[in-house]
Amino acid sequence: MTTTTTANGTQTAQWIKKDLLGLQSLTAEEIRLVLQTAASFREISLRPIKKVPALRGKTIVNLFFEPSTRTRTSFELAAKRLSADIVNISTQGSSLSKGETVLDTVRNLEALKVDVLVIRHAAAGVPHLIARQSQASVINAGDGAHEHPTQALLDLFTIQEKKGRIEGLTVAIIGDIAHSRVARSNIWGLTKLGARVILCGPPTLIPTQIEALGVKVTHRLEEALAQADVLMLLRIQHERQEAVLVPSLREFRLRYGIDRERLKSAKPDVLIMHPGPVNRGVELDSAVADGPYSVILDQVTNGLAVRMAALYLVSGAPKVEVEENA
Repeated sequence: MTTTTTANGTQTAQWIKKDLLGLQSLTAEEIRLVLQTAASFREISLRPIKKVPALRGKTIVNLFFEPSTRTRTSFELAAKRLSADIVNISTQGSSLSKGETVLDTVRNLEALKVDVLVIRHAAAGVPHLIARQSQASVINAGDGAHEHPTQALLDLFTIQEKKGRIEGLTVAIIGDIAHSRVARSNIWGLTKLGARVILCGPPTLIPTQIEALGVKVTHRLEEALAQADVLMLLRIQHERQEAVLVPSLREFRLRYGIDRERLKSAKPDVLIMHPGPVNRGVELDSAVADGPYSVILDQVTNGLAVRMAALYLVSGAPKVEVEENA
């Protein structure tokens, strides 16, 4: 990121990265720039005509090797609301199912002169590999258990919107930390913006030595509940586990599930967050997921604005165009 000085002496931040691959590689200033850009796009979805010409003439490809509802749909809507052309490709509907390699698929798409590739893959590092080989910009839409940067950015956006700040808050991330790309991206983003992060869950679901990332670890839900301004619940990701790491879902619910009774020991203005999909009755009861403390649907709404910002920034559009069109 660079800054330019305007005629009146104020400094304006500019995005200079080709790709958006993770929050680990972003500075606090770059994260704030994405959030500021998202804020400028948010009201577009409230207009009668939900479209601006910011990315007219750009072509974006959603290349998803894993199932997705919220992420894929919001990237598609984000592209359309910015007037870009969007193509959706899944493994089963492409030559990947015939044995074509990921890089060959990308090279063929580049031959069609696409501008942005949005990549989700089960293997950590695939978007980074593609970004090194591709002239098109790459956005990581989730790679294995590594990172999910736009999910963390929309979480940060939601916290800032609801609390008015991120610095100084305590955020408890509860559940399957070991297999969660959302947790990793949020740890990077929250700590860089000055929040205190507590990780809570069974010892088998929290990586050893993760405290080195600047977080606190507890296995007692009561301790996390008492301190948290924000509760971020995560589902158990059985699809990424190579062994049974909890005795049963029932036992996990009894020790770490959030219901109305447990919520009584939390702060009166606590936020309940979840990246989805929610396993109701396991990490979160329906009464809490749909209750007054929940901002889960706000996260989904804000995800659209954040992904509009991500597409806009990596496409290299000048900042003035955001101000004129949004």
